[in-house]
Amino acid sequence: MESHRSPRRRRPSSLLAALGALLLPVATVTAVTAPAAHADVPPAPEGWNHVWSDDFDGPAGSLPDSENWIVDTGTSYPGGPANWGTGEVQTYTDNPENLALDGQGNLRITPRRDASGQWTSARIETRRSDFKPADGETLRIEGRLQVPDVSGEAALGYWPAFWALGSPYRGEYWNWPGVGEFDIMENVNGINRVWGVLHCGVSPGGPCNETEGLGASRVCPGSSCQSAFHTYRFEWDRSGSSSQLRWYVDGQQYHSVDESQIGASAWSDMTSHAGYFILLNVAMGGAFPDGVQGSATPTAATQPGYPMVVDYVSVWETGSGGGGTPTDPPGDGGDDGGGVDARSTIQGEDYQAQTGTALETTSDTGGGQNVAQIGDGDRLRFDDVEFGTTAAGQFKARVASGAAAGVSGLVEVRLDSATAAPVASFAVADTGGWQSWRTVPANMSAVTGTHDVYITFSSGQPADFVNLNWFTFSSN
Repeated sequence: MESHRSPRRRRPSSLLAALGALLLPVATVTAVTAPAAHADVPPAPEGWNHVWSDDFDGPAGSLPDSENWIVDTGTSYPGGPANWGTGEVQTYTDNPENLALDGQGNLRITPRRDASGQWTSARIETRRSDFKPADGETLRIEGRLQVPDVSGEAALGYWPAFWALGSPYRGEYWNWPGVGEFDIMENVNGINRVWGVLHCGVSPGGPCNETEGLGASRVCPGSSCQSAFHTYRFEWDRSGSSSQLRWYVDGQQYHSVDESQIGASAWSDMTSHAGYFILLNVAMGGAFPDGVQGSATPTAATQPGYPMVVDYVSVWETGSGGGGTPTDPPGDGGDDGGGVDARSTIQGEDYQAQTGTALETTSDTGGGQNVAQIGDGDRLRFDDVEFGTTAAGQFKARVASGAAAGVSGLVEVRLDSATAAPVASFAVADTGGWQSWRTVPANMSAVTGTHDVYITFSSGQPADFVNLNWFTFSSN
């Protein structure tokens, strides 16, 4: 069987490297185990159709299903870039010590180091290479997994990943990044943070800022990335006039890229081919972990034997002619099949899409989370907000600000488009702290019917100026 392998040439910026250094936890030493967990592949959400999945059921010690997966071996594709194009140091094998089902519905990819100091690990990719949404639809690639449960110095060099690569790479090996690469989940050096990245265009530079790519990262919600299973999701949305890519962890969106950011030529290069294949691997060392650490990894302190444990991988596509609901509200973790009452308390974290913001735990009454790190140009989108036949004429929002003196901005409401004229707005500046909450009302143009509501934020300064907990509408 000819194996197929592909590159991920990550060169983190100095900012990411500094972030990684700050976030590097104190070294911990734990048993070389990872807790087993098995959840069935979820049924297709309402409005979606099942395309493909693997639940990794099978006898302990067996390889993943060869009808679904190709096992990559060695240190490069035949004739392709050395060390998989990333500088990683391990050799990939099909040895069950590196790659095996655990008999409990999980796949384990486990890096090992032999007596001579040589590292081995594993990498697999789907036989199918045609994962792509139909025109007017949205494709959703999702996996539930736990990254290696190791941190500190013992984790230096660990680089688990769940990603997808454009099909034209197979057999050619030198057309990256133009064919496109979607990094659904990357994690390095045992840091409690997930990275989502798009690679495209030309290298170096180009519309995707290669070789870094266009990326974002965030801390895993609740339990750390290392200590628990999390669900990582990528969506490719072709339902609107301009396509969009979105990244999620546990249903919470943290990154998006619009077609308009890339340009027609580069977008066509990465989307006009047959589609993508999906990959799972744990690399050791290479450009990304080295760049975050600021020195070569792995080191003598790095401990082998910590697996990435994969519960399932699944692909869905909307099947309603573009009318499906492409995302689940992060706050409730599922589709409810209906809109939201405009006169209810709408939690900020229950957005369907966002740009530029983050979530954090709030100290406001009722607890939960608030939307944070909001600055000029950021926005939130809430789909199918139902105002009814009685016009709403007031907007109220729960906000807080610890902005410096002289820093302020506008909180605005727009309907059905992020660029529509605002129907309501109010100004906000320092309220006494980022958790010093107040409810601010604003008069609004009369609104009836059902609309997608955009909460947008504008300021004359680049600094963040507000946090948002919730908002509501009323008739007076």
